[in-house]
Amino acid sequence: MSFRIDLIKAFREYLKLELSLSDNSVEAYVHDIMLFNQFLEMNEVGLNFEQVTHKQIEQFLDYLFGLGLSASSQTRILSGIRSFFRFMQEESLMENNPARLITNPETSRKLPEVLTYDEIKKMLDTIDLSEPIGQRNKTMIELLYACGLRVSELINLKVNQIYPKDGFLRIRGKGDKERLVPVGKSTLKSIRIYTDEIRSLQGVGIANKDLLFLNRNGKKISRHLVFKIVKQTAEKAGITKNVSPHTFRHSFATHLLEGGADLIAVQQMLGHASVSTTEIYTHLDREYLRDTIMSFHPRSKA
Repeated sequence: MSFRIDLIKAFREYLKLELSLSDNSVEAYVHDIMLFNQFLEMNEVGLNFEQVTHKQIEQFLDYLFGLGLSASSQTRILSGIRSFFRFMQEESLMENNPARLITNPETSRKLPEVLTYDEIKKMLDTIDLSEPIGQRNKTMIELLYACGLRVSELINLKVNQIYPKDGFLRIRGKGDKERLVPVGKSTLKSIRIYTDEIRSLQGVGIANKDLLFLNRNGKKISRHLVFKIVKQTAEKAGITKNVSPHTFRHSFATHLLEGGADLIAVQQMLGHASVSTTEIYTHLDREYLRDTIMSFHPRSKA
């Protein structure tokens, strides 16, 4: 691993000194190869860069596809990987560039839409907060995007799973597995307004008293209603993309990774099953996850 890190440092100098790239371009290319390096650590422990073949790069692109990154985002990351292995060739560290013959990901490959941050903000700004359900709907969309939640996780979220002082949600995901997800101040504020000013005034049956989100009748909100709210909000904001609750989950992953976040941290926050058998990746420090959100999630900078 230390050998791979040393090569990445040398790659940074090559980009800066020999190719005279801008600081932003250098950091983007280095981040691309760091993501690939993390993927290798999870899957190909002990494999050196000079041993990489097109197989590992294609597996990495498939992994990014699984996270929901668009074809254009994958293509940009592949560009950084191509540059790195070109550097390896020029340094006589390997004979062939394993990324050279890999074609760019197909834009036609079916993938959920990814919204830009401006599009998400436009949706949030479109919601009429003078209506009680407006604050509820805004809070739901905030949570879908700010925490990358699945719609099932959203509708089953309980009040006692929110830890505002610590800045975390305790999410129960697929396979009944729990994970901690950091949540930013603006989203916590939205939750507080909804619970204090809207939800607290509703008549709530005992069976639903622990649930955060309720319908007009004080009962558990349905998946169908969440889909309907998201679709209608997108249409009202003039967004023509095919938007669903899952769109925000993919946007969450895409914006974090493109912003410079750690691959493994994003995987853990999404609740994806780890592809690694190495215990070091099974649990990341809470502060590290929170720092990842605060540093790289657009909503935390709003």
